[in-house]
Amino acid sequence: MRFLRQGLFGLFLLSLTLGLLAYAGQIVVSAVQERMAQEPRAPERRERVFAVRTVTAEEARIAPVLTAFGQIESRRTLEIRAQVTGILTELSPDFVEGGAVQTGQFLARIDPADSETAVSRARTDLDDARAEEREAARALDLAKDELAARRDQAKIQDRALARQRDLEDRGVGTLTAVETAEYNVVQARQAVLASRQALALAEARVDQAKTAAARAELALSEAERRLAETRITAGFSGTLSDVTVIEGRLVTANEQMATLVDGTALEVAFRVSTSQYARLLGQDGTLLPAPVTVTLDTGGLDLTATGQITRQSASLAEGESGRMLFATLSEAPAMKPGDFVAVTVEEPPLDAVIRLPATALGPDGTVLALGADERLESLPVTLLRRQDNDILVRGAELSGREVVSERSPVLGPGIKVRRLSPEANAGATLSLSPDRRARLRAYVEGDRAMPEPMRARLLAELERPEVPAQTVERLERRMGG
Repeated sequence: MRFLRQGLFGLFLLSLTLGLLAYAGQIVVSAVQERMAQEPRAPERRERVFAVRTVTAEEARIAPVLTAFGQIESRRTLEIRAQVTGILTELSPDFVEGGAVQTGQFLARIDPADSETAVSRARTDLDDARAEEREAARALDLAKDELAARRDQAKIQDRALARQRDLEDRGVGTLTAVETAEYNVVQARQAVLASRQALALAEARVDQAKTAAARAELALSEAERRLAETRITAGFSGTLSDVTVIEGRLVTANEQMATLVDGTALEVAFRVSTSQYARLLGQDGTLLPAPVTVTLDTGGLDLTATGQITRQSASLAEGESGRMLFATLSEAPAMKPGDFVAVTVEEPPLDAVIRLPATALGPDGTVLALGADERLESLPVTLLRRQDNDILVRGAELSGREVVSERSPVLGPGIKVRRLSPEANAGATLSLSPDRRARLRAYVEGDRAMPEPMRARLLAELERPEVPAQTVERLERRMGG
């Protein structure tokens, strides 16, 4: 009985296991059939929206700025040369490299001994010429008196001849007396002729004496000029450079001793392309006196000066292109001839133009603007100027639209976007410690090369409780700290 009971229990467990397996297989088969019977459905996709920064396109009257590079030059540069040969016997204490001189100031003297001797000789020759002139005048007066006397004698002989002829006609005189009187008349006339010749010689002597005196005066004037050339003075106020002489040195005629540069008559020479030059011409084809700003980078603190265009070069050298322009600077005390500077020229203003970031312009000459339902539209524009990181454009239906300021390859017409709020750009400021503030103030006050307007502006900024971070960074970079 026991064996039968255990056998029946095992058979029950086997039947239960087979039933469970069959049930599980049926569930699997029904699930597969139901899955295969269902229609396939694509997952719902949402449209991607890109975030963009935008700027509002506003038409305005804008004066474009042309940027170029040039060199500071002086309009008045004088080469100081020796006009005579000799030894330098005296030099001014200011006749050194970088010496500041004034108009007419004594600079140097060349040994004047030979020139003084020449002046004395010329004066002696002039005295001789004037003495000869006086003697010739006296001889002329004597010749005139002698001629008058001879003419009086000739008149007396003429009257004597007439009397003898009258006596002969009355039968009182003789033929011999008449012939003697005629002979005397002929001799008197010859004497008058000789006196006239003497008078002509006296007049010629006077003329020669005047010519000799004038020649002697010219020789004296030239000798005095040579003497004056031994003394060298400054032609105008300026600064000396390229000084190559010392006292006691022998200099030759036309030898360059130094260069005098007028530091107050500065101008900048800069080259522009032909297209840029064309934009600086007026309607009559003449060059406009456009205002310019010159900037000298001194390693953190920029020196600036203003002026205006005055002229252009007459021709181009071989291998050059564009145009060379010259602008006169009004005041540039911190700049020197030879400085390499950046030049910005204000062009004639343009009407109805729009300033946009340069990154807003696509390679196809279009910009992307927000349209209906926050979708982008492509608008063609005409590029007029590039201004650093900005561009000046014109476009139909562009005014007042919001334009994407930074394009990317994923953006295009029809793309849905959302605007990003503009970031505040008020400029970071720093709160300085007393020691740091005092160190910066001492540096600004001690920098003698800094223009006074810039010094005053920096000191005013350092007095504020919050100092602009850019100012602090520039000063400390220049200080090396």
